[in-house]
Amino acid sequence: MAIGPSSLRRAVGRLGATVVNGLEVARFGGLRTDTEPSPYEVVHRAGIGDLRHYFPEAVPAEAPVVLLVPPLMLTAEVWDVSPTTSAVAALHARDIDPWVIDFGSPEHTEGGIHRTLADHVESVSAAVDHLVERTGRDVHLAGYSQGGMFCYQVAAYRRSEGIASVVTFGSPVDVHSGIPFGLPVDDLLPLVSRVARGLFESTGAPGWMTSTVFKMFDPVKTVRARIDFIRQLHDRESLLDREPQRRFLDGEGFVAWPGPALADFAEQFLRHNRMLSGGFEIGGRMVTLADLKVPVLAFIGDRDELAPPAGVRGIGRAAPGADVMEIELRTGHFGLVVGSRATEDTWPTVADWFHHQAGNGPLPEGVVPLRDVTTPTDDHLPDALQAVSLAGGLGLDLARGVVGAAARALGQATELAEAAADTLPQVLRLSRVDANTRVSLGRLLAEQVDEHPEQTFFLFEGRGYTYVEAGRRIDAVVRGLLSLGVRQGEHVAVMMGTRPSGLALVAALNRLGAVAVLLRPDGDVAREVEIGGADRVICDPEHIDVVTAAVDLPVYVLGGGGQERDLGRGVVDMERIDPEAVVVPEWYRPDAGRAADLAFVLFTGAGEDVRANRITNRRWALSAFGTASAASLSASDTVYGITPLHHPSGILTAVGGAVAGGARLALTDQFDPTTFWEEVRRYGVTVVAYTWTLCRDLVNAPHDPREAHHPIRLFLGSGMPVSVWRRVTERFAPAQVLEFYASTEGQAVLANVDGRRVGAKGRPLPGSVDVAVVRYDLEHKQLVLGEDGLARRADVDEVGLLLAREASGARPSDTSPLRSVLAPGDAWRSTGDLFRIDADGVHWLVGSVASAVRTTAGRVPLNAVEDAAMHCPAVDLAVAYGLPGRGDRDVLVVAVTLVEGRELDLEGCGRILANRLAPGHVPAVLRVVDDVETTTWYRPRRGALRAQGLPLEGAHRWDPSRRLYRPLTAEDRDRLLG
Repeated sequence: MAIGPSSLRRAVGRLGATVVNGLEVARFGGLRTDTEPSPYEVVHRAGIGDLRHYFPEAVPAEAPVVLLVPPLMLTAEVWDVSPTTSAVAALHARDIDPWVIDFGSPEHTEGGIHRTLADHVESVSAAVDHLVERTGRDVHLAGYSQGGMFCYQVAAYRRSEGIASVVTFGSPVDVHSGIPFGLPVDDLLPLVSRVARGLFESTGAPGWMTSTVFKMFDPVKTVRARIDFIRQLHDRESLLDREPQRRFLDGEGFVAWPGPALADFAEQFLRHNRMLSGGFEIGGRMVTLADLKVPVLAFIGDRDELAPPAGVRGIGRAAPGADVMEIELRTGHFGLVVGSRATEDTWPTVADWFHHQAGNGPLPEGVVPLRDVTTPTDDHLPDALQAVSLAGGLGLDLARGVVGAAARALGQATELAEAAADTLPQVLRLSRVDANTRVSLGRLLAEQVDEHPEQTFFLFEGRGYTYVEAGRRIDAVVRGLLSLGVRQGEHVAVMMGTRPSGLALVAALNRLGAVAVLLRPDGDVAREVEIGGADRVICDPEHIDVVTAAVDLPVYVLGGGGQERDLGRGVVDMERIDPEAVVVPEWYRPDAGRAADLAFVLFTGAGEDVRANRITNRRWALSAFGTASAASLSASDTVYGITPLHHPSGILTAVGGAVAGGARLALTDQFDPTTFWEEVRRYGVTVVAYTWTLCRDLVNAPHDPREAHHPIRLFLGSGMPVSVWRRVTERFAPAQVLEFYASTEGQAVLANVDGRRVGAKGRPLPGSVDVAVVRYDLEHKQLVLGEDGLARRADVDEVGLLLAREASGARPSDTSPLRSVLAPGDAWRSTGDLFRIDADGVHWLVGSVASAVRTTAGRVPLNAVEDAAMHCPAVDLAVAYGLPGRGDRDVLVVAVTLVEGRELDLEGCGRILANRLAPGHVPAVLRVVDDVETTTWYRPRRGALRAQGLPLEGAHRWDPSRRLYRPLTAEDRDRLLG
């Protein structure tokens, strides 16, 4: 077909225009648009950011004030890319007063590349302070992408003070739901965190890299845009409107990401997802989005690959106290704030939202309550992955597998501490520990200080303390102890409440090689000091009077600062000791403790029944590694230590598990159900350490809004009643219960790891000693022996005595082990507890030998009676005990409290007890009581109930002929008690 002169002229003209425009692009980086940015002035320096005020000469009266926050990788010009796509111009035109914080270009600012995440959050917070003071109004915070995450963090950091509302655009909160391409979270995120720390922490990620990563999330669109630009290069007018946006995305809008901020972002939010769980750290303060109390509007792009909808909607779970709304637009990540969709939908909606919050208009059209999405959705395969799959034939499963394998390979190449996300190998390591192996609390802490110095170790009163900070404090206390003449092997009594100084003191004594005798504030101080063999006492200021009144020994005080203070006559203030001035003796070697060395002395019982529980370093390590292994503790976990250090649950389970597993340890000086959920959210608690009936107060407390979507995955401890156990897993689902059993005598440790069998103690932990349940004559309190003189293992579900094999190299005890029990020459320790083993090998505690009640039907273990009573639907708690009856026999009584609002079905409860207990073991009396007195660590006091005698009110007599309970009469009582 012939080409006419006019067609030829047009072709030549297009070619010429293309060449001219192409040369302009090559020379200047783009086409000159001759457009001017929106007017602004920098009015204040807020931390590391300049505060820009746009359209300062034309502020509408009473206009809502908005502070716009950019993400770290983009310049502040993201809010004013071009006149047709300018956020600040669009908002100003709708009577909004726009302000922008400008973090500048870190790579061109002195020290900019070393900025931390806290620097940026505190800078935005300072800008809010300035605006509130300047305008007299609360400020609306609005942020794009990570800038929106900053807005959430700032509002939470400020506890919503001075904030009118928060608006975000493509800002994920549940980052794990927003991992692109469906890549494996557990494998990918530790890899990303290590790369961020290893490669970029000191240098930062340069702007060209952030630009490239941004474009990688939609490569198809990037390629199409470049092709379209080249194809239209001859048509200057059609390109000019979009030219500022193209140049912005092509690199001019991107800046470096400061290294420490990137590393902190990767560690706290990518790896550990603490925007969702809470417990992220800003300048040493613990922060949770649960503190958000202001309205929130989240913009969601249905095609957003950087911030998928499920990840953005995580704000609903993270901030249960906020009124959260959403609007979903048909656009991608950048289109939410720049482009035609933003001009037509985003900025009119935002302006209407601000006016609505001021009471000057209805809720904007399209704004609806946030969808409740608790699990990630997979509505569409990302375009980038589609392109990769179609072009290279790489299936999704293979893509995931390759990335997962690479991440695992890198993880296996790191040092043992980081590779041991599975903590079971740590427990198995104990099987190779002999009496002379160096293992202790102090040593494990020193290893963590060396390997993770800046990682947060413990949290207390809203602040976080790193391993290196804890290490310095421990070493300072060690020097103080050395100056006082404390030596290896010396027994030092400690009476301190839960506080950082208490933890530091216990760790310091262990590091030095001394024995910490942990006194109970509500115990017999003088008797415990005597039994513990201590010659001096260290306490906190709150316990000076208790200690000095009980013992005539040297008393030292630690905690409460180093200021001049009057502590009383003869009391030495350890805070006044200068660690640097202490001359360290030549004999001192830190963490020289061996496995067989005594580390701690704990106490149980009261009055004449006070007993010492002596804990060696090996016993502590067994509990520590066992807890870490059974609970799968890792750096992503925060263990909430409610019980004090003088209780086994505190020093062995909470502290031990956290240190061995590399988890954070949150401490509290008291347990209060009214503040429990506040601290869980603030610290991002994932594991709660309990003891006995502690969780009963939680399940009996009124519902707290912060319970919704809580971060707790596990309650771990010992002694949880079965009725409380069931209600904990029902009310706080999906959290589970991990119940432990640890014998006072011997080193038996059992764990109900899967939690499915409510009330069971589980199986022996790997690394612990062997256990055996042997036949036992409870009436005469002796083993049942065969003709060969050896004991016999109990049959399935047969009640017997639990024995623990004597550990190799065990420290000498006050009592000798049982020898030649199951085989000639073997050695075992009696735990003093009765167990049965079911057909699956799971151990069930039936009761202790010492507490069994001697009735007319023989001796009755009490735990089985209590468990049976707590299977009655209305029963809250059951405690069994004996009262003196006729002759030398006792009357078996079970006292029960009831779930609020429930009534006890006496006939049904009697039927349950009769069906679950052996004949003659059904309690003669069932009492309904208002409450049960407990110890300070929540163990029911049987003695307190026994002291009440047998009042008629609420008491019921078992009628075996009719198999039911009826009201107890005075005649019944006389016949029973004689």
